[in-house]
Amino acid sequence: MNGIAVLRAADAMLRSLGGEEIQLLLPLMGMPDDSSAQLGLVDPGVQQLAIAPVVVRNLPTSNNGPRRRLEFLLSASVIEREATDQNAASAAALLESALGLVHDGEVLHIEGYSTEYFGGVAYLYRVVAVD
Repeated sequence: MNGIAVLRAADAMLRSLGGEEIQLLLPLMGMPDDSSAQLGLVDPGVQQLAIAPVVVRNLPTSNNGPRRRLEFLLSASVIEREATDQNAASAAALLESALGLVHDGEVLHIEGYSTEYFGGVAYLYRVVAVD
């Protein structure tokens, strides 16, 4: 199976298993050129990137840990396209620069992510987020 076929199959699987949408929160890079910005007194703001299709799964939590842990299965083709559009060095760099994500109107902290490969091609990103 070639790389494009693997990506198409992953996208079809994600759409058929729920195909939800999340917003990835990224910091804005532009800052005003004045002294208040240089002193860190200005919030640069965030940019929201719509990511779909996404499958959301509940993960078990410990008694003293976060109230809720969720796993988000993201399409590698979408993440790689957004990384290119945002001038990120890689899909991993895009995910590492994210401040969090929004799911069902709730902002969640990204705890970590991993990449799934098939035939040497990244086809899926697993992102774990907590509230």
